[in-house]
Amino acid sequence: MNAWHALIGQLPFEWAQYAFMHNALLAMILVSPLFALLGCMVINNQMAFFSEAIGHAALTGIAVGVVAGIANPLWSMIPVAVLLAFAITLLRHHSAASADTIIGLVMAFAVALGVVLLSRGGGFAKYSSYLIGDILTITPGEIAGAAILLAVIAGIWLIFFNRIALTFLNRPLARSRGINVWLVESLFAAAVALVVTVSIPWIGLLVINSLLILPAAAARNMARNTAQYHAIAVVVSLLSGILGLIGSYYWNTASGATVVLVAMGFFVLSLAGRIVR
Repeated sequence: MNAWHALIGQLPFEWAQYAFMHNALLAMILVSPLFALLGCMVINNQMAFFSEAIGHAALTGIAVGVVAGIANPLWSMIPVAVLLAFAITLLRHHSAASADTIIGLVMAFAVALGVVLLSRGGGFAKYSSYLIGDILTITPGEIAGAAILLAVIAGIWLIFFNRIALTFLNRPLARSRGINVWLVESLFAAAVALVVTVSIPWIGLLVINSLLILPAAAARNMARNTAQYHAIAVVVSLLSGILGLIGSYYWNTASGATVVLVAMGFFVLSLAGRIVR
């Protein structure tokens, strides 16, 4: 961390003189590729609603932590989000209802339960910071956690990418190739739940799904193959994170929402380029 602070501190910009901006920038560089990689698969398999449901389930996780007396809500948010992700995957396999219906039901239950528990005694306002998020408050310990999370997700991607892609492309074909479809879908759902939940305190519940979707959507407008698709998504996500963070400093705006607006700008540009082509 000292080397990072020394390196960024040499930049001739006002924001580069503050340690909290150094931390936020490093965190954004670590988190952005996670959203890009997962977002590509989410877009391909029309699972945007699923990731939205996982994000809103954070309210239930916070509420469970409050009831259980857990000091750091993140330790209750993660297992609750993963559990709900597994529940959605299980119901998709065994229910006659459509996927969007199941996701909508689970999300409605999770949000309602979270709001009811957190609003007891009028205490909901103290948790409103999770709606907007604040990456400027990230600590070195949380940055280390983000680095570990990036390594874990990258490892899963390298090992299971072909199986994940084939499973979502054609489940019967995947089963015929000896792939455990339930395990693969559950692993992917858990990965999305983990990344979304960990990032909510920094990005904000209201906009986190947009950060997952927009870079991948922009990349899809420009890419000609799978490798380009993922590479462009990572680049767009990184640029959106860095430019949005710096822009939020000068405009005095919420960092997460500003990053999403920059990502939306990249999507509009990619769409215009696609139309021109």
